[in-house]
Amino acid sequence: MDLSQPRFTRHRDSTYHMTPNLYVANCGPAVGISVEAIKSFFSSFGEVAGVHAADKSGSRIIVCFLEVSAAEAAYRTLNGCRCEALGGRILHVQYSEQQQPLKVDSNDSLPVSLFSSELAIPGIYLLHDFISSEEEQELLSAVDSRPWKNLSKRRVQHYGYEFLYETRNVDSKNFIGELPSFVIPVLEKLVKFHGEGDNNSKLVDQLTVNEYPPGIGLSPHIDTHSAFDNMIFSLSLSGTCIMEFRKYLPWHSSTAAVDVKSLQECSSSLRKSIFLPARSMLLLSGEGRYAWHHYIPHHKVDIVRGDGIRRSSRRVSFTFRKVRRGPCQCEFPQHCDSRMEI
Repeated sequence: MDLSQPRFTRHRDSTYHMTPNLYVANCGPAVGISVEAIKSFFSSFGEVAGVHAADKSGSRIIVCFLEVSAAEAAYRTLNGCRCEALGGRILHVQYSEQQQPLKVDSNDSLPVSLFSSELAIPGIYLLHDFISSEEEQELLSAVDSRPWKNLSKRRVQHYGYEFLYETRNVDSKNFIGELPSFVIPVLEKLVKFHGEGDNNSKLVDQLTVNEYPPGIGLSPHIDTHSAFDNMIFSLSLSGTCIMEFRKYLPWHSSTAAVDVKSLQECSSSLRKSIFLPARSMLLLSGEGRYAWHHYIPHHKVDIVRGDGIRRSSRRVSFTFRKVRRGPCQCEFPQHCDSRMEI
């Protein structure tokens, strides 16, 4: 029996929109009622085409009948009533409808890499399962116990030095404290990432925590050269996303955030993208850090190799940087604010 999770949605006004599908709460394997028992019982109202999970709880299901009349009979008989045949539980029933397949704009299709080796941008590395699920929950609990600062579309926290969004820089003279103790396990792992560094206390000294609601992304930008050193680490928690990388014509060399539409209209550019799973660590260094804009599309659903992956209710990123103490001497002067003519 199929207990996979199809794309069904409940109707808010169930009495006026009948369908052959019923959403049934307080019923399922998690409350001791087998799928076989559910199908057998609901078959008394009419032929059952399938029983599916409504969500991951195991206590809410979708019963799909072949006929609307069967669903109507079950709805009128069971909604809000105690059902002795299903363990004496009071069932809460609504009509349900299968969602339409996700529409993909073929004009904006871009192959999505799953590994940094497929992305093939020098200096960009992705490590899956950088932390465990338990460590992920500990980090989320730690930041949720601390105050958030509200921006227009997301919330942030800053440690070490505050990131100044107006200038995309930091005030290196305004030290706001050591990095919090709850990130020490992450810092200890950073020194092993791609064999970089030999002292985690010197590797990074600034942390920005971002919380992204569904549909909120990040404008294309290159992290300011004069603000931070070569390596920028980004840990994804709780949710997934696609990150796109773009390398533009020389007249798009500014490190500041730029207009998305104008850049998309630039035909002489390179575009690549990679899927960032929860608990993965991304390293931007070298050419990938200094010469490629990075960008998170403002989508609620990401298309990865033909599959629609809906973003979760929140995605939290921990971005670790090292504040630069002197002018940038990178090999990409056309993108470098330390060497741009004023």
